[in-house]
Amino acid sequence: MNRAIMEPNSSPPMTSLAQISYLRNHLNQALRGKPQVIEFVMACLLAQGHLLLEDLPGLGKTTLAKALAQAVGGQFSRVQCTPDLLPGDITGFSVFNQKTREFDFLPGPVFSDVLLADEINRTTPRTQSALLEAMAERQVTIDNVQHTLSPTFFVIATQNPVEHHGTYPLPEAQLDRFAMKLSIGYPERNDELSLLAAAVGDSPNKKNSSELLNKQALQTLQNQVIRVAVEPKVQGYLVDLARVTRSHPKVNLGLSPRGLLIWQRVSQAWAFLKERPFVTPDDIQQVAVPVLSVRLGLVSDQAQKVIEQILASIPVPV
Repeated sequence: MNRAIMEPNSSPPMTSLAQISYLRNHLNQALRGKPQVIEFVMACLLAQGHLLLEDLPGLGKTTLAKALAQAVGGQFSRVQCTPDLLPGDITGFSVFNQKTREFDFLPGPVFSDVLLADEINRTTPRTQSALLEAMAERQVTIDNVQHTLSPTFFVIATQNPVEHHGTYPLPEAQLDRFAMKLSIGYPERNDELSLLAAAVGDSPNKKNSSELLNKQALQTLQNQVIRVAVEPKVQGYLVDLARVTRSHPKVNLGLSPRGLLIWQRVSQAWAFLKERPFVTPDDIQQVAVPVLSVRLGLVSDQAQKVIEQILASIPVPV
């Protein structure tokens, strides 16, 4: 590794480490017994990506999204996706003001910092596509006018993996806008006991997060992630793995250059969470399953095995 990269002053500042620790603790209190899931969620947030949660109802998806918005001092919005949901219900629309004789814009739920799109595959492709510009460009165009969204705009979309009646599968172009796909899963017995105990009695007063973490601080953390170094050998490893996905017999859709960029950025975020100023091949491997499973057209129960085969096909650089 380049010696300049490894100088102590290249490591995350103490303030950043304290903010990361606060965010980690806050999310782990909200979603109990899922520390690995929390690390992936944090990596996705710091990489400025968006998250797809594919899991059964009632496992804490909404709780996680609300806790994330609260932790960064941001605004939370939730959309329950249904077949009759219109694009304007998500982006907003203009209404005629009788007094001013002009059209006033009423912003939709995308004008928030954390948006939970619940059961996104239950709304029509037309409405799903309304999120595409917002996710890709952090802006929406309504009546030929561009409206800028929050620079920390973060989408958490959910879908049920077992109920597909009356659903509209997300197109590949939109799946590729998500940085990760995760599954929360059921908690362990002790975690469920802790959950029940915490639900009895008055809720404890929550510390004001603005003292330690806010939207401006989050942007600073995200900018620090961008500067995490990736050596040419490690980038070559990433490219070789991407090229394997394009020829693997069980992969329906090879990794795109955009997907490759997302994989590198999430790897940078993972290294940052581990308090390292550079990416290692291990970082790339650690985030491979959630990053690749959302964009290779793999069946969910085969994704882990196929991705492990892809990782094993390329020797790790030394």
